[in-house]
Amino acid sequence: MADSQTKRTLIFTYGTLKQNFPNYSLIQDLILQNDAAYLGTYITHRPYPLVIGPHGIPYLINLPSSDGSYRVKGELYSVSIKGLALLDELEGTRTGHYERLPIQVTKAEREGEGNAVVLVEAEAYYAHKKFGERLWVRKGKVGLNEYTDANSKEYVRKENRPDGVSFLDAIELFLSNS
Repeated sequence: MADSQTKRTLIFTYGTLKQNFPNYSLIQDLILQNDAAYLGTYITHRPYPLVIGPHGIPYLINLPSSDGSYRVKGELYSVSIKGLALLDELEGTRTGHYERLPIQVTKAEREGEGNAVVLVEAEAYYAHKKFGERLWVRKGKVGLNEYTDANSKEYVRKENRPDGVSFLDAIELFLSNS
């Protein structure tokens, strides 16, 4: 197999792509096709703002170590080039919804394990820089440490959102209504 077919990217998921959350079916399909593999529960090495935006969509904001932010718990996957293209499409990286950028994560600690910290270089989907910081301010600079079942109850699937209103329109409307 050519290198381009075997290259994998480590992706840290913190929201709807996690196991048992609304968009996990995409990850499941990728796993079944050998285009993704679950590597475990991880946590960001540094604190990051994690907030819930319009339609109950979670956003990690690229403002590391901001006051009011936490080390965010999520899941790490090894993803093929094909899988990465599908994740980028879901996350709207071409339309300015999210941007995929580097992040350092560590294995989530378990009781009784040593304190050795191994940093893993991965990538995560962050709120796009066009609106990320404004979203953090709009949410009162108060973040979450984990996207939970309770948070996911606010999530509105794409097919149930208002017609003719893009993600970016919804975000701009949300940001302008302070």
